Amino acid sequence: MKRILFICLGNICRSCTAQTILQHIVDTEGLTDQFHIDSAGILDYHEGEMADSRMRKHAARRGYEITHRSRPVRPEDFLQFDYVIGMDDSNIMELNRIAAPIGHQAKVHRMTQWCRKYPSPDVPDPYYGGDQGFEHVLDLLEDACQGLFEEMTSEPA
Repeated sequence: MKRILFICLGNICRSCTAQTILQHIVDTEGLTDQFHIDSAGILDYHEGEMADSRMRKHAARRGYEITHRSRPVRPEDFLQFDYVIGMDDSNIMELNRIAAPIGHQAKVHRMTQWCRKYPSPDVPDPYYGGDQGFEHVLDLLEDACQGLFEEMTSEPA
């Protein structure tokens, strides 16, 4: 079983969308029982909330239903997940800080390392932008999730 945790700042735009997209890919390929996928946020400010309504609207146009409720990342997540994937520099820096005392920095990865069509240094936060920002994030996440899935399913079990 491959265990993946996506992380962004508040867990209401990028990470929950990555979770939904990768879960959709896994389910479509009939590999649901081989993956455990979740998401969390660096901050607990939105804990228990649904994804941002604009993100849900844009994702729904592409056939995704985001049902995740925000939660903060916890140190124990580094024991439960094989991959802890951040969206930008600040996420990566904070994840490395959390992982350091328990020696799990090798589990920290950058989402865009799996982008194939849309190379980018990070997945920008669309929260303070307009529609185009949400669509750009969806493009990046679809690309990166497909690349991640292909890499994970090409590895020996």
